[in-house]
Amino acid sequence: MGSHSHPLPTPVTSAGAEGLAALLARPGKAVVALDFDGTLADIVPDPESARAHPGAVPALVALAPHVASVAVITGRPAAVAVRYGGFAGVPGLEHLVVLGHYGAERWDAVSGTVTAPPPHPGVAAARDELPGLLEQFASWSGTWIEEKGQAVAVHTRRAADPQGAFDALRGPLADLAARHGLVLEPGRMVLELRPPGVDKGVALQEYVREVGAETVVYGGDDLGDLPAFAAVNALRAQGRPGLLLCSGTGDVPELAGQADLVLPGPGALVGFLASVAARL
Repeated sequence: MGSHSHPLPTPVTSAGAEGLAALLARPGKAVVALDFDGTLADIVPDPESARAHPGAVPALVALAPHVASVAVITGRPAAVAVRYGGFAGVPGLEHLVVLGHYGAERWDAVSGTVTAPPPHPGVAAARDELPGLLEQFASWSGTWIEEKGQAVAVHTRRAADPQGAFDALRGPLADLAARHGLVLEPGRMVLELRPPGVDKGVALQEYVREVGAETVVYGGDDLGDLPAFAAVNALRAQGRPGLLLCSGTGDVPELAGQADLVLPGPGALVGFLASVAARL
């Protein structure tokens, strides 16, 4: 083990302890799936300047050869997560998979290409109406629209009153989503409109089934990760061990309250993965 390895933190739940034990005992049967923003990358005011934590790629490279698969599941377009993560062409990450747009898109390191279905027509229609809708809330200047191809998002983080803008826009954006056959997914100071039936839980369950994993580890930080947590709990109910990691000290209590292990941000989460890899 070497003198540099730290003791692994202990999961607060018995199910989590079982999940960690299964990961350590049979790593080749485990999938490790992780969100990107807030989990492998620190949250920053401008999402376009987000980059993976410096320890993220080394930790994944150390872990990947021991486990069945490492997957990044994100709301971002797959190609953007690959670019911001620095995941392409990395020795040791030849089998990394990035599931973008909550699983609607997929990038495989093996081929280096992204596969995706055509965008839902409601996304373009809603996007066309957004500027006019936001103008009605002129007092919320500083909100901005992020174009995601398979989805469209409104960020309120840069508004003078981010929470006030978020609260004021939530209802009108839910109505807009419903009108175009979309769903509204709230996050940390972001409201995203996207097609129904696409979430991290569906993506994770399909991927675990594809790989044939018996143990699943999932790490996330925001409300969009709740469906993935629910998927792990569903797999645990079927007798498959699982470990739920929350990155952040309680920014999102709904998620932290369900986690087996709460790690204070991407640095700690990446450190945990590196410690696991050191034991395998």
